[in-house]
Amino acid sequence: MAPPALHAGSARPTTFTPPDTSARPSEDNRLAILGPGDSVTLKVFGQPDMTSTIYVGDDGTIHVPLAGSVRIAGSTAVQAERLVERALKDGGYFVDPHVTLTLEQSRSERVAVLGDVGHPGSYPIDPTTTIFDLLADAGGATPNAADVGYVRRRMPDGQVERYAVDLRGTPAVSNRLPERRLEGGDELFVPDAQHVYVYGQVKTPNMYKWDPGMTVIQAIVMAGGITERGSERRIQVKHLGNDGRYVLRHARGNDPVEPNDVIEVKESIF
Repeated sequence: MAPPALHAGSARPTTFTPPDTSARPSEDNRLAILGPGDSVTLKVFGQPDMTSTIYVGDDGTIHVPLAGSVRIAGSTAVQAERLVERALKDGGYFVDPHVTLTLEQSRSERVAVLGDVGHPGSYPIDPTTTIFDLLADAGGATPNAADVGYVRRRMPDGQVERYAVDLRGTPAVSNRLPERRLEGGDELFVPDAQHVYVYGQVKTPNMYKWDPGMTVIQAIVMAGGITERGSERRIQVKHLGNDGRYVLRHARGNDPVEPNDVIEVKESIF
């Protein structure tokens, strides 16, 4: 596909519409690690009177009809089913009970949301919680937030891994979080946006949000394109070097742009 013309175009929107995540497979809830405060539904096959919604207590137990307290904290719903079945069988209430236990609401698994969001804090998750769910819970990203955030996770060996996630809902960011579930203890960090500056013979000189992989032509299109007095052949970029000094260079449309670059479109000399 040919690049857009420099003399036409409009600024790209910096907002996004999150994908619809309302249809979530309830089966995933059975993979959650249960803990205090979680709400679970208990069913025993053939015994509708025993169906009940139970909260996991601070001591990690649930109160099962007939069997009494059964410790399930630290187990998945599938593992907890076996524990309840054993308690019912050992108590002499059933010969071969078949139990179904489903997580209804998680209160024990939480993820911290930090950075440029409306309400930073710690939020509960379940196995179906997405990045966009967390952003919504935290009041969304602020207008000054970057389009790329990071999930930070502490591994069993103490190392911290970081995964990039595209907050716009597009698959263009490398090393994003493909098919990875959020886990209790994770952190979602939304950093400040980085910017580029476009001025000179463009229709809307201003500061614009920088995106990874951005090119000179894309930055100029965000600024409304080149005016009739401007020249596609007279574009300069000032790049801030490691020594804190700007380096001036002639630029072409497909040249990459780095954060804090200053792009100037000069007048045509003809």
